[in-house]
Amino acid sequence: MHRDDNMTPIERLTAFMSGQPMDRILAIPVVCSMSGKAGGMTHQEKRSSAKNEAAAQIACYNRFGNDLLIAEYGLHGVGHALGSKMSDPVNSVPAIIDYALENLADVDKLDSEALTLKRDAKFRLHLETVKILVSQMGQEVPVGVLASGPFTAASSVYKLENLLRASIKDKENLHRLIRFCTDGLKLVYREFIAAGAMILFCDPIASGTIISRRQYLDFVLPYTKELMQEIHDLGGMVCYHICGNTTGIVADMVESGCDMLSIDNKVSLTMTKELVGHKVPILGNVDPVEVLILGDEEDVDAAVRKCIGEAYDSQCGYILASGCDLNGDVPLENLDAFMAAARKYGKYPIKPENWSV
Repeated sequence: MHRDDNMTPIERLTAFMSGQPMDRILAIPVVCSMSGKAGGMTHQEKRSSAKNEAAAQIACYNRFGNDLLIAEYGLHGVGHALGSKMSDPVNSVPAIIDYALENLADVDKLDSEALTLKRDAKFRLHLETVKILVSQMGQEVPVGVLASGPFTAASSVYKLENLLRASIKDKENLHRLIRFCTDGLKLVYREFIAAGAMILFCDPIASGTIISRRQYLDFVLPYTKELMQEIHDLGGMVCYHICGNTTGIVADMVESGCDMLSIDNKVSLTMTKELVGHKVPILGNVDPVEVLILGDEEDVDAAVRKCIGEAYDSQCGYILASGCDLNGDVPLENLDAFMAAARKYGKYPIKPENWSV
């Protein structure tokens, strides 16, 4: 148990899912990309081994007491396995510099075996991270794995601007690519669920900032529903997040069958609560950049108070979270402030008196 709490995250999540009292609100700053900083490592050092990746997550928990450990299959895992070339920066997330698929008509030339554990060393590394975390911390803290959804997986194989153009001019082949990625992700999710991780299903390229609702309904939601069903058939739990402004598709996202819905800071918590709060628990949505990275501790405190005040009474429950993943520029003191504010304003029973001035 973390020194500042009266329940473990596992106990807290169990109580949340069964509608029982907790010591405080569940609080999940998304400490994925930045975790090496808490462990005294560069991002390059952190991602170099399962041991380092797990140690970085454990270091975050030991300092902050956050309610979820996060391993990374990542947003580019499918593309990398299929041959997309990645950069290797010292202290930031690798980016795609060359794509596995140049011609969309060549989808059938992609090798699905490349996505298997036998062939994909990075997959093995991330799965080993989950196994270490579950073995060392799983009795105390839930473990999740951040993995891409089908549309983002496709964009890791085939250049985004070409993919978007194909959504208008070459729909048949684009559907074939997304089908390929969906089938590949089933294999990936299966291994992580068997190892004890919940799926943190992230599909940022499906954002309303990038595509229309019509495109989402055509190219994203059908495959996402299929993947959600696969996760549940395997006994897994899934939280669904799309970055950016998803105001126009929040209700559609819930129709995917997700267990929890995470929203970006671009989306209104109040609107989300009113629209879908009776269907699923909601996570969000402290601004990761303007507040957590660029703000100070007072800004963080105020943002956490505002979020809890807006959504604490959501019918199916509310989990305080950052609006997106946090990079290594985030001051660790701001994450201390995030958790301190969660303990202050989210102390049970949560009521307006907790944040009244």
